[in-house]
Amino acid sequence: MSNSVSKEEVLNALSKVQDPELHKDLVSLGMIKDLKIKDNNVEFTIELTTPACPLRDKIKKDSTEAVNAIPGVATVDINMSANVPHDGRARGLIQKPIRNAIAVASGKGGVGKSTVAVNISVALANAGARVGLLDADIYGPNVPTMMGVNKLPPSQNERIIPAEAHGIKLMSIGFLVPEGQPLIWRGPMLHSAIRQFITDVDWGELDYLVIDLPPGTGDAQLSLAQSIPLSGGIIITLPQKVSLEDARRGLEMFRSMNVPILGIVENMSFLTLPDGSTLDVFGQGGGEKLAADAKVDFIGSIPMDPIVRESGDNGVPIVISHPSSQVADALVEITKKIAAKVSVIAKESSGIIPIEMID
Repeated sequence: MSNSVSKEEVLNALSKVQDPELHKDLVSLGMIKDLKIKDNNVEFTIELTTPACPLRDKIKKDSTEAVNAIPGVATVDINMSANVPHDGRARGLIQKPIRNAIAVASGKGGVGKSTVAVNISVALANAGARVGLLDADIYGPNVPTMMGVNKLPPSQNERIIPAEAHGIKLMSIGFLVPEGQPLIWRGPMLHSAIRQFITDVDWGELDYLVIDLPPGTGDAQLSLAQSIPLSGGIIITLPQKVSLEDARRGLEMFRSMNVPILGIVENMSFLTLPDGSTLDVFGQGGGEKLAADAKVDFIGSIPMDPIVRESGDNGVPIVISHPSSQVADALVEITKKIAAKVSVIAKESSGIIPIEMID
């Protein structure tokens, strides 16, 4: 008859399993929940720091192998859940907690920034996260069109109720201004509008608020950073030299505001031709070079595809309309990397991870 397996043995085995992103073991990170042992059948839950964890399968596999190696273990049953940590930044103007705020920026227009922001948001929501999307591009609010929404619900108790689409809460200046009317705002008016989008909107509790910034490095970016502390920023660029030069300005803007830079995404990296070959329409490798020069992470590249434009025009983001496409695959992988980086920042802010362990 085999010896009875103890909880201490299981926890000791799991203390040898590391989260590959957080670089600490699962027990120290407090990720092991509801451990039960009956007749040497071991059951427990691994609580991840994001439902979009890129290494979810590896963590489960390593944990299963570690527990199975304990003498006497009959079976191992692991449940996977997620609880997104708060980044520790005080957002006192908001009634309910927004755990993490991610800004998506570019130095110039026309690089697909809004497309990336929309699809990152949808991919996070598809993974099970509570997500809000703030269209702060007051000069070119394209997000309502891309999300297939054209108006807000009625206000309640003098609070703006965000629109909802594809599992995401959504706010945009596009809901408040007649179609085609230009916005000529500067300084105080701009700051007041952005502040209202954050404080007067009933966002509820969110794991992630994704913020689509206008292109450039002007008043809107400064107002946003002053209104809501950001967990981190993402820079979107094309491979071409002019785009890279502008993207570098956006990157340095984040640095000047002490916003952590999550990394660089290169959009429209190449076009796949009918014969399977690829065409570098805007050049090649520029995003990676910019990341290396600026000493930040290169998160990934997104190919060109006409269905991206079609999906946006139809109000159904490509990660939903064509989930098996090359572009959707790239966007989902980029989303997982971003979520992992935000988790690292949040855990570091809580003191669980020493700051020097962050890449």
